[in-house]
Amino acid sequence: MDKQPWIILSAGDNVAVATAAIAEGSTVAGIAARQKIEPGHKVAIADIPLGSAVVKYGQAIGRTTAEVKAGEHVHSHNLHFENDRLAATANSAPETATAEDKARTFMGYRRADGRAATRNYIGIIASVNCSTTVCRAIADEANRTILPHYDGIDGFVPIVHDQGCGMSSTGDGMNVLHRTLAGYTRHVNFGGVLMIGLGCEVNQLTLYGQSGAGASKRHFNIQDAGGSRRAVERAMGVLREIAADVGKEKRVPISIGEIIIGLQCGGSDGFSGITANPALGVAADLLAAAGGTAILSETSEIYGAEHLLRSRAVNDEVARKLDEKIAWWEDYVALHGASLDNNPSPGNKRGGLTTILEKSLGAVAKGGRSPLTAVYGYAERVTAPGLVFMDTPGYDPVSATGQVAGGANMIAFTTGRGSCFGCRPAPSLKLSSNSALYASMEEDMDIDCGTIATGDATISGKGREIFHLIVDTASGKKTKSEIFGYGDNEFVPWHLGATL
Repeated sequence: MDKQPWIILSAGDNVAVATAAIAEGSTVAGIAARQKIEPGHKVAIADIPLGSAVVKYGQAIGRTTAEVKAGEHVHSHNLHFENDRLAATANSAPETATAEDKARTFMGYRRADGRAATRNYIGIIASVNCSTTVCRAIADEANRTILPHYDGIDGFVPIVHDQGCGMSSTGDGMNVLHRTLAGYTRHVNFGGVLMIGLGCEVNQLTLYGQSGAGASKRHFNIQDAGGSRRAVERAMGVLREIAADVGKEKRVPISIGEIIIGLQCGGSDGFSGITANPALGVAADLLAAAGGTAILSETSEIYGAEHLLRSRAVNDEVARKLDEKIAWWEDYVALHGASLDNNPSPGNKRGGLTTILEKSLGAVAKGGRSPLTAVYGYAERVTAPGLVFMDTPGYDPVSATGQVAGGANMIAFTTGRGSCFGCRPAPSLKLSSNSALYASMEEDMDIDCGTIATGDATISGKGREIFHLIVDTASGKKTKSEIFGYGDNEFVPWHLGATL
């Protein structure tokens, strides 16, 4: 018997989602399709009157702008954003973790302060945009001349950006930049760090503390070194000292409870909330059950589904913090004359997504079904185990930068349209939501979650496959993004405040 090319995600839904192209006249849940329905798009399985809620995942994703007949295509032409929320249903239990799951270990680096690393990089961090070119030159020279002598070092990574001057020395902008850079200077996957300033910038190196001559964290200014070329020469001497210590590090068995993974999605499509996101949610549940941490973020992309997360908060304080983040974003976008429903991109819509409510309901699935244990500001240091939330924009590089600054030693990134991404020093796994994407961009994708839509895999089974790959990657297996070389240009701190 042929597999049906559609799926109904919840008993209360009035739309089905095409998992393959549905021809006009084909039967969907006993209803004849009135138009061709592309994969990832929605078809009405009941008449939906004008102004009524369209329901997917058991939640409202918007209201109709015209009367919709059963069998019609439901998309931007007849559905619009309206700030509806349906009551959250009782939370189902997280994926069951076995004793064997909880006892898993990975081969990681145990740092002197007790933290666990999944990689052993040395970072070359710019304090200001003025030092970015020198930082890149330093990293290039170190990778060419120093790295070949140390098999235990994964590489020298330039962390550069476009901020650090032309901004107020106080306020949200500087606070966020400082918190983000400080998070990278102490990131566990950096065995050593050299921070480079120009010398006259607002974001002074003294804000990041002083380091002794033999320390693995050092810094100096280009102006003090006598210029750009001399700064590179001086850096080589410093980095040889750092590498002599960092290169001695060896991988040892460590509990997976010390993995902190940032959950990301980008270039989402109509399959993301059906395949890759819930499968990643299963892996997040298993990791949380073992004492690990999964960071859900992208506040502008959980808007419309925040009440589902709120219902899983471990206490009123956690729920209150989440409410405050949502309220801030509502005020923030209104101040700039925008709407949170502007978020779905043209690519999202071509893939079948219509409103931010629909996108958000699929996005929160990355967090699985575990209790929400804590809420953090952007780039704040994450200390709580289990599923936590970090306030970030939906823009992928900015969001992931905040997660890594907060301590994520891995990233898992789902995509339906084909986002390309890396986030050094944290290895980034890419999960495709549909098999056509995996086939066309296999060199970028680590796992094909599209087999869930075809019925060849289950969400639980695929989630466990992701879980196992997380452990293998933490132990040193290179991701597709690492093999290609992604990760040097995706450091993008959240830019807040005025440019002066």
